[in-house]
Amino acid sequence: MIKKSAGEHLFNVFNIIFMTGLIIATLYPLLYVLFASLSDPATLAQSRGILLHPLGFTLEAYQRVFENPSISTGYRNTLFYVMAGTAINLIMTSLGAYALSRRNVMWRRQLTLLIVFTMFFSGGLIPTFLLVSRTLNMLNTPWALLVPTAINTWNLLVLKTAFESVPISLEEAARLDGANDFTILWRIVIPLSLPALAVIFLFYAVGHWNAYFHALIYLRDRELYPLQLVLREILIVNDTNSMTTGVTSGDVADIGETIKYATIVVATLPILLLYPFLQRYFVKGVLIGAVKE
Repeated sequence: MIKKSAGEHLFNVFNIIFMTGLIIATLYPLLYVLFASLSDPATLAQSRGILLHPLGFTLEAYQRVFENPSISTGYRNTLFYVMAGTAINLIMTSLGAYALSRRNVMWRRQLTLLIVFTMFFSGGLIPTFLLVSRTLNMLNTPWALLVPTAINTWNLLVLKTAFESVPISLEEAARLDGANDFTILWRIVIPLSLPALAVIFLFYAVGHWNAYFHALIYLRDRELYPLQLVLREILIVNDTNSMTTGVTSGDVADIGETIKYATIVVATLPILLLYPFLQRYFVKGVLIGAVKE
């Protein structure tokens, strides 16, 4: 057993205290929102200071949130945007990363430099809006949220590097057996790059779940609004009128606050539940895509 010096013991104590404080600072805001959403509106409005448990447990705020048709519609739209958008992202990014990772592709380095260039310089908001609305004619359609963001440059480069780490001997053996590029991609390269693909999946899915700016720009029909745009209206515009019907005028502000907290929980819970299942791939996938052997 190796005996630790006094300096090492002091470092360990400091490290434990620092990490504990960091965990509390990160976890407490989440718990505060959860406890506030489960609290009685009037009791919560009168309380001050740290909130360590629900004050007068009630599910009224959640009941009003789920009775709001905008929330259910936004939830349904967001699930569609996440599933369809992430599927398009993974397919397009995988195809692009595979093409750029093949050593015999003509102008591979030049194409990669052109793609990297887009990370630093873009066409801008107005040209992009004109492209989507006039050239592609996708204004006020779900495609406006899916097609322009089909490939993220950073994710493409990470996946390209991961594909390059697959031994070239496996590709050569597959070609001797008569396999084409699609067979090599789907049966060899992708199965060996699942950790990197899991990370890319997480990046794209979280991005679609949290996205609201493109919806704000391109969508006019409220029936197409994603959940985050509805959440923006509730939190920033302070629009909770549709969920406070039947409440006396003196209690509207109180119930409005708990409704905001409940809406935040409803909007963030799916991602919080999904992340632990992909966390074990996270570090390994990023390292595979970032370090080239």
